[in-house]
Amino acid sequence: MAFYQALKATGGPILKATYKPWIRGKENIPESGPAILASNHNAVWDSVFLPMMLDRELVFMGKADYFTGTGLKGWATKEFMRAVGTIPVDRSGGSASEGAMKAGLERLRSGELFGIYPEGTRSPDGRLYRGKTGVARLALLSGAPVIPVAMIGTHAAQPIGQKIPSRTNIGMVIGEPLDFSRYKGLHKDRFVLRAITDEIMYNLMLLSGQEYVDLYAADVKAKLAAEGKFDGPVPTNGRPAPGGRTAPVVEVPQRPEETGLKAQAQKNEECTCECEQ
Repeated sequence: MAFYQALKATGGPILKATYKPWIRGKENIPESGPAILASNHNAVWDSVFLPMMLDRELVFMGKADYFTGTGLKGWATKEFMRAVGTIPVDRSGGSASEGAMKAGLERLRSGELFGIYPEGTRSPDGRLYRGKTGVARLALLSGAPVIPVAMIGTHAAQPIGQKIPSRTNIGMVIGEPLDFSRYKGLHKDRFVLRAITDEIMYNLMLLSGQEYVDLYAADVKAKLAAEGKFDGPVPTNGRPAPGGRTAPVVEVPQRPEETGLKAQAQKNEECTCECEQ
C-alpha cells in the first residue's frame, strides 16, 4: 500500500506535532506475524491515531457507509478509506458482514495486523459497551493472538457530531497479547465466543478505565435516536463488568510525562516532610 505509507510518512509528523499523542505498551505488538488489535471505539479518528503511532501497517474494518457516500465529500471519504485499506463491513450482521470477516481472516493468514472494534460502533457517551462476538470467532479461526488496545481521551477530543478532534490528552495503551488457543475448534460454540469476548472487553475496561455498560452500543444509539438525541442518560442493567464480574476501581491512564511529574512532586513532598523532621 504505497499510498498508505506515503500518507503515514507525511501525515504522521503533522498529527504528532498537532496533537502530541502518546502510547504505552508498544512493545506488546509483535515485530512480525499475525495479531488482532481489539480496540475500544470513542471517535472516528481512533482509526487514524493508532495506525499512525505504530511501526507496522494496521488495517481496520470500517462501516460500509464510508464507501457509499455521494457528492465530493462522499467520493473523498470513499477514496481515502480504499487507499488506507479499510475493509467495509455491513453492520446489520449475519451473512451481510461475512465478507469483511473473510477479508480480515485472509489478512491474518498472510501474517499481518488486523484491527477491529468489538463494540461494533462508536460509544455514544465515552463508556465501554458490550462486545460483539465476531472478534472471538476471528481469533479462533485464525489462531492469532488478540491484543487489547485502549484509546484514551478521544471521546473528549471528538464527541459524536464533531468533525475535527480538539487538542487534548489523546493516547493509547497497548495491553499484553491474549492467547485463546485453548478454545481451538470451538468457533461455533456461542457460549465460548461470548466468554472470549467478555474477557477481551474486561481487559479493555482495565486498560482504559472506562465504566462498563452491558448493553450493545448500537441498541443504545437506536434508543437515543428515537428520542431525538445522542446524549443524556443511558440505561444500564446493573452488571458492573463483562461476564458479570465485580468491576475493580481503575484510573484513566494519563500522559507518561504527567505521571512522572506527579511522582516527582510526591517525592519532593516526602523529602520536604523528612527535612522538617
